[in-house]
Amino acid sequence: MRAEKSKIVKVFEDKNLLLLNKPAGLIVNRSQTAKESTLQDWLEKNLKNLPDIGGRSGIVHRLDKETSGLILVAKTADAFEKLQRQFKEKKVEKHYLALAHGKVFPKKGVIKASIRRNPFDREKFGVFLGGREAETRYKILRYYDTRKLGKFTLLELTPKTGRTHQIRVHLKYLGYPVVGDDKYAGRKTARSDRRWCPRQFLHASFLVFRHPQTGKKLEFSCPLPDDLKKVLKTLR
Repeated sequence: MRAEKSKIVKVFEDKNLLLLNKPAGLIVNRSQTAKESTLQDWLEKNLKNLPDIGGRSGIVHRLDKETSGLILVAKTADAFEKLQRQFKEKKVEKHYLALAHGKVFPKKGVIKASIRRNPFDREKFGVFLGGREAETRYKILRYYDTRKLGKFTLLELTPKTGRTHQIRVHLKYLGYPVVGDDKYAGRKTARSDRRWCPRQFLHASFLVFRHPQTGKKLEFSCPLPDDLKKVLKTLR
């Protein structure tokens, strides 16, 4: 699914930072393997004098290509440093909405399982001994039980650490992979999901952090996009 760059929405902007609602299908950072246009390209085209720290054009954190939602960009080197420090010190609160296969139980909990790159498939990550500490808190928002498609759970998840693919890996580890996840749900399941869900059902819905200059607490929410709302209607 190709993302139209016109769908990138500015949620908040001042002289220090920019908060965007990233559409699904858009890669965040340039890389040797990214052949298509990225969010980084869009930023460099639309904003001047972005801090070039680590070659990231001010992008403070990551979102997977198929994950939509809130992503934070620093417009100055000082803002970049202070915002990154908040992430490293776990002072940023992030919530995600995900639709998972099966009936997740208990209704709320904490997943603590270390994550590292899969030694058998370098494009994937997994729960392995010797991995980096990873913690995800979750609560159930709604269960869906359909005759045709099966059982599903809508969850709100709060990662306390920022490992690559963390939510996707942790839900897979519990046995409840994210709907439409072609890396962790399995090819057959993901292919079947794509008949009624256009992409991976994962959305960065809520973000709380301190303003890098004023120290004021900022809180932003971002509702589910239309494509995922339609998926939930299908299950009702």
